[in-house]
Amino acid sequence: MALIELRKLDYSIGGPLLLDGIDFALEPRERVCVVGRNGAGKSTLLKLLDREIRPDDGEVRVTPGVVVARLAQEVPQGTEGTIFDVVADALGEIGKLLAQYHHLIHELSDDSDMRALADVQGRIEAANGWDLDRRVTEVLSKLELPEDEEFSAQSGGMKRRVLLAQALVLDPDVLLLDEPTNHLDIEAIAWLEEFLKNFTGSVIFITHDRRFVRSLATRIVEIDRGSLTSWPGDYENYLRRREERLHAEAQANALFDKKLAQEEIWIRQGIKARRTRDEGRVRRLEAMRNERRERRNQTGNVRMQVGGAQNSGRKVIEVKGIHYAIPGRTLIADFSTTIMRGDRIGLIGPNGSGKTTLLRILLGQLEPQAGEVKIGTQLEIAYFDQHRAQLREDMSALDNVADGREFIEINGSRKHAIGYLQDFLYTPERARSPISALSGGERNRLLLARLFAKPSNLLVMDEPTNDLDVETLELLEEMLVDYAGTLLLVSHDREFLDNVVTSTLALEGEGRVGEYVGGYAEWLRQRPQAMAMRTHNEAAAEKVEALAPLPTRRKLAYKEMRELEKLPAEIETLEKRIGELTLAMNDPAFFKQPADTIVSANETMAKAQAELDHAYARWQELEASAS
Repeated sequence: MALIELRKLDYSIGGPLLLDGIDFALEPRERVCVVGRNGAGKSTLLKLLDREIRPDDGEVRVTPGVVVARLAQEVPQGTEGTIFDVVADALGEIGKLLAQYHHLIHELSDDSDMRALADVQGRIEAANGWDLDRRVTEVLSKLELPEDEEFSAQSGGMKRRVLLAQALVLDPDVLLLDEPTNHLDIEAIAWLEEFLKNFTGSVIFITHDRRFVRSLATRIVEIDRGSLTSWPGDYENYLRRREERLHAEAQANALFDKKLAQEEIWIRQGIKARRTRDEGRVRRLEAMRNERRERRNQTGNVRMQVGGAQNSGRKVIEVKGIHYAIPGRTLIADFSTTIMRGDRIGLIGPNGSGKTTLLRILLGQLEPQAGEVKIGTQLEIAYFDQHRAQLREDMSALDNVADGREFIEINGSRKHAIGYLQDFLYTPERARSPISALSGGERNRLLLARLFAKPSNLLVMDEPTNDLDVETLELLEEMLVDYAGTLLLVSHDREFLDNVVTSTLALEGEGRVGEYVGGYAEWLRQRPQAMAMRTHNEAAAEKVEALAPLPTRRKLAYKEMRELEKLPAEIETLEKRIGELTLAMNDPAFFKQPADTIVSANETMAKAQAELDHAYARWQELEASAS
């Protein structure tokens, strides 16, 4: 039996119906992903299912006893108190009593506190609330949340986890999630995937993260021009069948338009034709005209073009031995790298690991506490800020992008500012409206429009994918792959990283910044080898250090003498080989080869690195014995 049903449901916010006569039914243990363009009505659908808003027509049927909980897209303003307070708040009055009880337990100081505690305990017992207290504690434990820390002091990702706990404490049968991966780091996204796979209820979720969809969805529901279509099966099946449907729709529309054009020619024929006019045919023509007027064409795609600047110097940024720490924690320790023109580098790491700090140091906005940063010549930098601080709320979309200019110049050609914004799917009316009315996805598109209107040869993007629909996301990928300048990209979108970057800087804790060839998947594959190598090297170093106070001096055998003589040349050959392999792997064409070739090259690199480490260790051992 369906848990929730929508029957012939209509909903509008002025203009054409956002949802037009839709039907939908959710079955137990389903994981349904809702897809569609920005503004298609995805978040509205979740609000209707949660009964936060009412439809204009039709009905929402929830089976008696079914509990529905929703995780909103944005963190609600004014949410205060400890994490325990925020989670317990979902339980209404009994939740407030539980929060009060926990505060009193920690703050007992006199008899009045004891009396207050006794009063609260009595009210909780009268409401049979201790089972709910146990449920709050279990959810906090399962989601690894510190119950006594202030909610306001948490990172964006941790706040999202607290709000998820707030939904789960209701013990829901249906969980509604609106962009649950926003502001989560890669580890948290992987954790959420696994958690939802084991969730015993049903899930309806909206996300732009294609890998998240592929991992979780058992059904895809698409909202397109007011209609809702259900696609059983996985995401790949949806993509294939959607293309087939759109192709059939385009052919049907073309045939209809051809017939309409023929009828329009007929109706305009001369006097002779009008004398014998078929009145039934005239009525059919009027019906065809009405049908054509009512047709809702598919939303067009964003047309992106980034303003190019003259080439920067070949060496864009050079970093030597930089160090940066905050009280109680080292973010970056003894890190060196060189960024060359044309590199596309991804930065990954947990929230709070120092990705934005490293970006600011690389761009010269923040001085490292040790080490040196050299910025290359002729750099023109464009910066995408995940917090959208560059957008002014008191200005229209047009003024935010054009800064009062009538025309925008991109790559030597002038374009009217309104026409430029139409490329980013803003109607003239929407372009002149205040941006306070824009959705999250529309704001991100606006920031992209502002960014690409200025010439650049170094593009810095901090979480550009949040709230973008998949079509815009894929176009952004294509543009970044073809971008002639240098790219620094911070993202938690694993597929986006794999499709765009050629190398990755991973902040791995304790100040370590690992440098890897390829995107997220390559980092994931290489990381165990790197960790094993570090463990081996650290163990070897500890062993050498332990033996250092008692050096053993002996004369080398003839064979060892010959080995020592040959090692410098061997080391030089291995270093040269590793340099050649690194250069080849940094070439964008490298990842267009067959997967077997890429895997083989990575294995060759790992083997060469292991041989080099062994050669260095052997050389040091023989040198120490001979001294």
